[in-house]
Amino acid sequence: METVLILGATSDIGIAIAKKFAAQKYNIQLAARKAEQLVAIKSDIEIRYNVECTAHEFDAIHYHTHTSFFENLNPKPDITISIFGAMYEEDNAFDEWDLTQMMINVNYTGVVSILNIAAKFYTGRKKGTIIGISSVAGDRGRASKLIYGSSKAALSAYLDGLRNKCFKDNVHVMTVKPGFVYTRMTENLPLPKALTSTPDEVADIIYSAFKSKKNTIYIKWFWRYIMLIIKNIPEFQFKKMKL
Repeated sequence: METVLILGATSDIGIAIAKKFAAQKYNIQLAARKAEQLVAIKSDIEIRYNVECTAHEFDAIHYHTHTSFFENLNPKPDITISIFGAMYEEDNAFDEWDLTQMMINVNYTGVVSILNIAAKFYTGRKKGTIIGISSVAGDRGRASKLIYGSSKAALSAYLDGLRNKCFKDNVHVMTVKPGFVYTRMTENLPLPKALTSTPDEVADIIYSAFKSKKNTIYIKWFWRYIMLIIKNIPEFQFKKMKL
């Protein structure tokens, strides 16, 4: 039975993905900044799906702990899924460097730190899968998502490069761009219903794409074309728009 490591397991999407893989009889390793918050999730997964489930302390911005965190996992995961992220109100982040730095550190630097470690393990073993949750916000820089979007753009580029680097060693890297999702992080945002997914929808599509070894996926297919249109708006016109 293969094991899935979920980094950011207290998030709504993390919980949904953990349950989806557990339902398919994968053992689950839950990791989050406050492992005590995982106790109820761990028990629910063990009882509901009859698989092994463990909880682990993991802090995205404590980079110096990432190597020991991964080394202490037993067994080592066959699949590593990075879900964690930070999103603050953009005007506040633009005014306060601490918020800007936190979004960059969590959304990019923290992911690169832990996925570098997982990738080195998988390439040495000539087997493994890495799934990284990026964002459609990274497809083109916009004023309304200035810091968050740029951190996700960097992450998308990293995952592209990691896929290219690991392919020859039989390690698959998948990039996920969810678009709008109903979660605790977005509960105060006026999200358009037609463009917004639920965590369960995200989990179902990620699992299906993982089985098909997709490279980059948009959770709702039309996001690919929405972002294609946005990316092709000429700069002289784009900079006048409020996006």
